[in-house]
Amino acid sequence: MSRSPRKRRSNSRPKLLVVGLGNPGRGYGRTFHNAGFSAVELLARGLGVRLAREGDLERGIADAEGVTVLLARPRTFMNCSGLAVAPAYRDCAESPDDLIVVHDDLDIPLGQVRLKRGGGTGGHNGLRSLQAELGTQAFLRVRIGIGRPPEGVDPADFVLSPVPEEARGVFLDGVASAADAVREILRDGFEKAMTRRNARRATTLPEGPEGNILLAPGEKTGGSISRKEAKKKDAEEV
Repeated sequence: MSRSPRKRRSNSRPKLLVVGLGNPGRGYGRTFHNAGFSAVELLARGLGVRLAREGDLERGIADAEGVTVLLARPRTFMNCSGLAVAPAYRDCAESPDDLIVVHDDLDIPLGQVRLKRGGGTGGHNGLRSLQAELGTQAFLRVRIGIGRPPEGVDPADFVLSPVPEEARGVFLDGVASAADAVREILRDGFEKAMTRRNARRATTLPEGPEGNILLAPGEKTGGSISRKEAKKKDAEEV
């Protein structure tokens, strides 16, 4: 039986950097918080690329939609993401438009994907670390909605818990949609992709009446935000 030819890894210098945020380690692999990790892994598999550990990054170079891109996942924890990404950013990006960051967002319903150019960190330690180390907040974001936690569940516990079976299908649809959105950006440009994607609505599960913004893990597992910081998110664009 013949096999389909495998795509070869590109030797060209990458023009764009695509980063999925998350926490390393087997214990975090199936959590809401690692949606960005999962999306970049899915994207890499679809392009026939294996992500390999090099320093503080898992990385691989691929040709996608006629563009050579560097796919990466920081091996530092969330609040040190910028330390891992900064060297690669300086090496292949000429402007913030050359960096696409894929991350989870509690303020977007489960399964929905929205695109955004720049903006604040909203208390997200991965974004905060990137902004601090890169000296800019103008990079592109692909935000994967994970929804707000059920009533009575602390957001910090929620984002670090495994996605329950009844929600996993919608969650994985969001991850797949985010991977597709990256390819759409590469093919059609960010503005067109953002206009189309932000108009879409995915199937969602019911949410509790209360919610909060993303709380990353504690200092040893990625950092956290204070309740005072969390309140600032209400005034920011989501």
